[in-house]
Amino acid sequence: MPSSSWAIFFFGQGSFPIEIGVAAETGDIYSWLIKPQSNWTHWQEQAQALHGISREQLAEQGSEAVAIVDELNELFEGQVLYSDGWGFDSGWLSLLFYVAGRNMLFRLETLPKILSQYQLEHWDQHKGLIRKKRGLSHHRAAEDAELLQLTYLETARDEQLHKG
Repeated sequence: MPSSSWAIFFFGQGSFPIEIGVAAETGDIYSWLIKPQSNWTHWQEQAQALHGISREQLAEQGSEAVAIVDELNELFEGQVLYSDGWGFDSGWLSLLFYVAGRNMLFRLETLPKILSQYQLEHWDQHKGLIRKKRGLSHHRAAEDAELLQLTYLETARDEQLHKG
């Protein structure tokens, strides 16, 4: 994959980022729980049931926005990260950088921008098989980022096999 995969979770209007996961092109996986800002009050029990992260867990185990964005900038400066939910993720990532008072030193792009027609057509099938084979849970950011990266690599390999 040209660069890293990205997954970040939040739900609903007034929602906020709770977890970021990045699968780097090196194969390293990074993950951060995000400590909510005092004015981030929106919370949905449905979303909590989906991702399995409580607000209390975020308050206790989450990192401050400034620490997370500084680490993201250090790790990925000048790179392009890809998201399968760019429309949401870009806004929430911007919010995280805004509250931290930092500029983003990398770009976030939509994953389909780098997918071939073959990859687009076979994406869901490969993604489902990889999720099942690896026993990856759904709606945890690091695992979703890893799943995006693995699916990208698998569909690219499969496309080469079908060309040759």
